[in-house]
Amino acid sequence: MSDSSLTSLLQESCSALDSKTPALNSSTAHQLGELVDGWQVSTDSNSITKQFKFRNYYETIAFVNSVAGIAHQQDHHPTLNVSYNQCLITYNTHSVNGLSRNDFICAARINHLFE
Repeated sequence: MSDSSLTSLLQESCSALDSKTPALNSSTAHQLGELVDGWQVSTDSNSITKQFKFRNYYETIAFVNSVAGIAHQQDHHPTLNVSYNQCLITYNTHSVNGLSRNDFICAARINHLFE
């Protein structure tokens, strides 16, 4: 595994992965999960999620548009559950049937929107 720091995640870009690429093991997923504030690794270590809250619908949709920009740029797309003043984001990598470093790269970039 390459460098395990938040700075490293922010400097990386997502890479194409095929079905022969193994998903991250639970230990590695939790280690990377500690780098992305507020993101929760699922109990089966197959996904990460984070709930974002906003003052109103406009702020929520502006955030969703920013997330869409990251997803498009990285060609790695989350599941979004959007309501009036909140957005729940879930990442996993379908091609590896679990988590990959790509999920944590995107989570770090999304968190970076608030810095």
